[in-house]
Amino acid sequence: MTDEDKNVFQKAMAGIRRLNVEKRAPKNQLKPKPRAKFARADEKKVLLESLHDDIDSLEQGNSGALHFHRQHIGRRTMRKLIRGGFSIQAEIDLHGMTLAEAKPRLMRFIQYNAEQNRLCVRVIHGKGLGSGERGPVLKSAVNSWLKRWSNVLAFVSARQVDGGTGAIYVLLQRD
Repeated sequence: MTDEDKNVFQKAMAGIRRLNVEKRAPKNQLKPKPRAKFARADEKKVLLESLHDDIDSLEQGNSGALHFHRQHIGRRTMRKLIRGGFSIQAEIDLHGMTLAEAKPRLMRFIQYNAEQNRLCVRVIHGKGLGSGERGPVLKSAVNSWLKRWSNVLAFVSARQVDGGTGAIYVLLQRD
């Protein structure tokens, strides 16, 4: 700084008095730390929900998650299917149907989508909550049927956001 700069600064500061150091706010308290407003409430809610049995844990006795693949389907493909990595190109909802209604509809759906060269579809079969002690009747039947149909390469229970154990991703053999 030159002498002229110092003089200009002294004139600009005339009449100004220094702050007491003790009265200043500590540097780390000048800005509050950022916090998500509802993070604690959300965490508490999740914790409370985890203490109660959810539908997936109740289902474990009823063959919870479904998983099937043909011998030639690789691990990488299955991992991608499990993670929901394939785009869902069609879906069918079998909720509330009887076995007699569901089987032909599912068969036509699978056949049609294989003919259309679609690779991955979602089948919503429900969790079988209305089946009582019998367990998930439609879910078990869908599991059995799909294993027998040659144009089904693999299937797994869907991710929670796509229906969880009430739905499956089905990988199809293209015609």
